[in-house]
Amino acid sequence: MSKVLVLYYSSYGHIETMAQAMAEGARSAGASVDLKRVPETVPLEVAKSAHFKLEQAAPVASVAELEGFDAIIIGCPTRFGRMLGQMASFLDQAGGLWARGALNGKVGGAFTSSATQHGGQEVTLFSIITNLMHFGMTIVGLPYSYQGQMSLDEIVGGSPYGATTIAGGQGQRQPSAIELDGARFQGKLIAQTANKLFGA
Repeated sequence: MSKVLVLYYSSYGHIETMAQAMAEGARSAGASVDLKRVPETVPLEVAKSAHFKLEQAAPVASVAELEGFDAIIIGCPTRFGRMLGQMASFLDQAGGLWARGALNGKVGGAFTSSATQHGGQEVTLFSIITNLMHFGMTIVGLPYSYQGQMSLDEIVGGSPYGATTIAGGQGQRQPSAIELDGARFQGKLIAQTANKLFGA
């Protein structure tokens, strides 16, 4: 059984919900899954005044834990078309793992959210994937075999590079059934890939 880490940052709960769906998908493939978040870097008073969702069930991860997993799935919102600072700060501390090749050959994937349909989702996914490739990881996206992402019947996230959701300018839109199913599909595919690579 492969060990999968779903590592996320979520200011308002949208990515937290997507992360939970990603974990469900990975578990459905028989993987052992940990759901963790990265530390908040915004000062507490600023986070409170911006109404961040500060209480989340997932424990805070440490960089040292990463090498203990066969697959790592990273999710965070977009910030101006790229990975946001909290996740970047966390990954920037993984230089020691990179130097030792500790993540070489592991499976990786990415997911994200944005306020609008054209808010930089794919560039943000690539900014996450770029980090994972520098770590030597094998990338698994959300292939078009998940056909929900091609729907023209409603506003929907999704990309061949990873699952996504659209939150709305005020965070008023929650992940849809299609978007959550996309996250489950990708999580399952990542776990299946890890199972094959690591002999589970």
